[in-house]
Amino acid sequence: MIYSPVLLVHIFGGVGGVLSGFTALIARKGSLLHRKSGDVFVVSMLLMAAAGAYVALIHSQPSNVMGGVFTFYLVATAWLTVQRKPNETGRLEFGLLFLGLAAGASSLFLAWQAAHSPTGLKTGEAIPYMVFGAAGLLAGAGDICMMIRGGVAGAKRLVRHLWRMNVALFIAAGSFFLGEATDPVLRSSGLRARLFTAAVRHTHLPDVPVLIIVVLTIFWLCRVMFTNAYKTSGAKRSSPPSHQPGMIRT
Repeated sequence: MIYSPVLLVHIFGGVGGVLSGFTALIARKGSLLHRKSGDVFVVSMLLMAAAGAYVALIHSQPSNVMGGVFTFYLVATAWLTVQRKPNETGRLEFGLLFLGLAAGASSLFLAWQAAHSPTGLKTGEAIPYMVFGAAGLLAGAGDICMMIRGGVAGAKRLVRHLWRMNVALFIAAGSFFLGEATDPVLRSSGLRARLFTAAVRHTHLPDVPVLIIVVLTIFWLCRVMFTNAYKTSGAKRSSPPSHQPGMIRT
């Protein structure tokens, strides 16, 4: 089978995002390994999400378009959180805010359309729209509060970075390990079907990486919010120095 360039970008971006995301999730926060794997994760996930949204648009699958846009928004805002100095914002935050709100509002509108379809056959499709819609609007509300306060610092800054990165990783891993039926790229390529045969899926082994992400996300959020490990010095360690190669300031 000959893969299109967009398909290759989506596949390799997704694989790179999942592998680097797991590395960043396990590594000590603020360490060199965490920062480097985080850089790879950001680039891979942005490419994967953009390519996935494009392919979903071509295949007329608006739920996957919303998923791709929302994932792009989460990764971009999480990355900006640690690129900015504490209590600092910029123009990109405003642009991404509108992207997140647009994805959320559009998802809720599509959910309403699906739930009120004439035949009622599309009611089940309303669920993913409602999830992305609610998450998008809540994340956008968080952006508005952050910009009204003039930025974010300390543990709140790390929490914002962590949950957005980890939810994006959860979406990517869930799509790859569990959701071929909802991913037009994976379905058209047959990649997941070849990697995870019926016998493998029957063991529920593909569920394990997704569960690991959930458990580690809860662990790190609790560690940041309820301990003193990252209240002050930890927050500084997690923020890459401004002179680090490859860091972009906007």
